[in-house]
Amino acid sequence: MEPAVKRRKGAECDSDSWVAYPVLSDEQTQAVELIDTFAAPVHDKRATSRLVKELNDLYPLTGLQHVKRVRATKAQEGRSHPLEILLCPVSEVSDLNLFSVECVGLGKPFVVKVPARPPLTRPQFELASKHWPTSFHEDKSVTHALRGESFSSAQKEQMHAYMSAAVAAAQEGKALGMEPVGAVMVDPVSERIVAVGHDCQGQHPLYHAVMVCIDLVARGQGGGCYQLNAYPACRSILTPLSDTAQQPYICTGYDLYVTREPCVMCAMALVHSRIGRVFYGAPFADGALGTKYKIHTQEGLNHHFKVYKGVMSQQCEELNSGSL
Repeated sequence: MEPAVKRRKGAECDSDSWVAYPVLSDEQTQAVELIDTFAAPVHDKRATSRLVKELNDLYPLTGLQHVKRVRATKAQEGRSHPLEILLCPVSEVSDLNLFSVECVGLGKPFVVKVPARPPLTRPQFELASKHWPTSFHEDKSVTHALRGESFSSAQKEQMHAYMSAAVAAAQEGKALGMEPVGAVMVDPVSERIVAVGHDCQGQHPLYHAVMVCIDLVARGQGGGCYQLNAYPACRSILTPLSDTAQQPYICTGYDLYVTREPCVMCAMALVHSRIGRVFYGAPFADGALGTKYKIHTQEGLNHHFKVYKGVMSQQCEELNSGSL
């Protein structure tokens, strides 16, 4: 078995030249949608609890539970009242002249914009809160990921080594006249490469680099069906387990490093093989993990995995431009 990829020591690592960003769902990345809602001044703070109770009975904010009912006003905004309270969406009362609230202590209603959906990420929360105070249940791992802080320097150095192996495989495939795409499958627990593959579409149109890598993992588990004898760079490095050890289901829990964003076929193959995470370097016009589709975020699928883009992006993009 090949040893785990060793981390380089001493000199500054090339991993400082790139950042891995998560490929999130459309819901997590879309702009903040706003809706018009009636609000009114609260002239006496002491009446706030009563007003909230009465308004909850008259106009429950159905679908807007993420929006706080009351907000404080700032003296520098030139408002004499200390608080403002949400009444109901404008869509529920189309004509302001027909609007009436039988609550003592409220001023004249006005229209304000509030976020239509609860924020899922900190950028969404910060934008939403500029319009009206909003509740937010933060996933700190997502926040760190969006800042490019998901991985330590040591982890990035290891990731750089894995993607370097994928780039080398892509170059070997390119030398044979194949598409310059390489892939490496890694067991993150043992930190060992378990399969290396490159595009082999000259052999068969379905032999994309990702498909080759998945088949090589299956071969190491006693399966596999691709004929890859003509491509020595494509190899499985799994060691058969003992009779009492249980084999994982193909790529369960594994990480895939691939130089170019996978297509729909490869993305679905990764779903069915139960991949753990996917890291890719260069985007692809028909890519299915961020560019054209986001297969890994589809709710109807029975398996989901994390995707990160940008690992060694320059080197991976240069593969397709012919610079390497």
